[in-house]
Amino acid sequence: MTGFRERLEGDVVLGAEGYLFELERRGYLKSGPYVPEAVLDFPDAVRELHRELLRAGAEVMVAFTYYGHREKLRMIGREQDLEPLNRQALRLAKEVAVEGNALVAGNICNTWVYDPEAPDRSGEIVREMYREQVGWAVEEGADFIISETNDYVGEALIGLDVIQEFGLPSLVTFASSNDRTIDDYEFAEACKRLEDRGADAVGLNCSRGPQTMLPIIDRIRAAVDCAVAAQPVPYRTTPSQPTFQSLRDANGARVFPLALDPFLCTRFEMADFASSARDVGVNYIGVCCGGAPHHVRSMAESLGRTAPASRYSPDLSLHPILGDNVQKKERKFQNWKD
Repeated sequence: MTGFRERLEGDVVLGAEGYLFELERRGYLKSGPYVPEAVLDFPDAVRELHRELLRAGAEVMVAFTYYGHREKLRMIGREQDLEPLNRQALRLAKEVAVEGNALVAGNICNTWVYDPEAPDRSGEIVREMYREQVGWAVEEGADFIISETNDYVGEALIGLDVIQEFGLPSLVTFASSNDRTIDDYEFAEACKRLEDRGADAVGLNCSRGPQTMLPIIDRIRAAVDCAVAAQPVPYRTTPSQPTFQSLRDANGARVFPLALDPFLCTRFEMADFASSARDVGVNYIGVCCGGAPHHVRSMAESLGRTAPASRYSPDLSLHPILGDNVQKKERKFQNWKD
């Protein structure tokens, strides 16, 4: 099986995330803290979601350790479950990955601990949190590490340092919740700094939908020579409401995170994003919070691939109302009347 770097050189790699939102919708995870307790409490649900995404065409099984770090588990009183949760998440991802020749990605993310006013002190706390998670990922056989939803260049660089310390390939992405990182870097410059420090792939994930992420990704692609990653949320963000946190309903009420349904992108919109991202030179394409297997299957097919779940891709010609047979019957009936 080829590794992460080799796959990036060979073709677009299709990833898939969104575990937090999808498992919350299915009733296995609490909105608010968004801690991946389901890994321990409902492992079958996590395993099945991995399998659905694999069947839909995802080439990477991401261990469900987003917000599975010490700070978040302490918040909900489960700090003693930190190592079991991380190891179980990696084992579930690996168990399913072998069913379809997929890669296994360890996962670290924003910690809410990093303080740009005290980068050394807070940075050491972050570094130790990352060392725990990346160390377990290495021991459980992860192929590479995703460091995602970074708000600070400083914290992203710590994550990259730790990944390199353990000798694994890296994918590092920023959450573009604002026009710049919180520590005031344009995203293209932030990604260039990561490339200069040896990151294998850089880019954006979460926060922005396809329409408002792609222009920034285009600028990142022009700024770096390494691989570029783009994993938007599947929501119809706009220039006036560029992130899913900023979306408002007709009455002006904030819809994030529990009333986003009317803004959900169709499978066709996500397919269009995948092909557009490929055309501007994106190497790692995926979907983030809100994504579901039907989005991933359409994205895979837009990239010219046939996934196992493509066996069940729509064929409306066989529909009893919309299908060709009904249209033929209607024409025959009209001819008979005439």
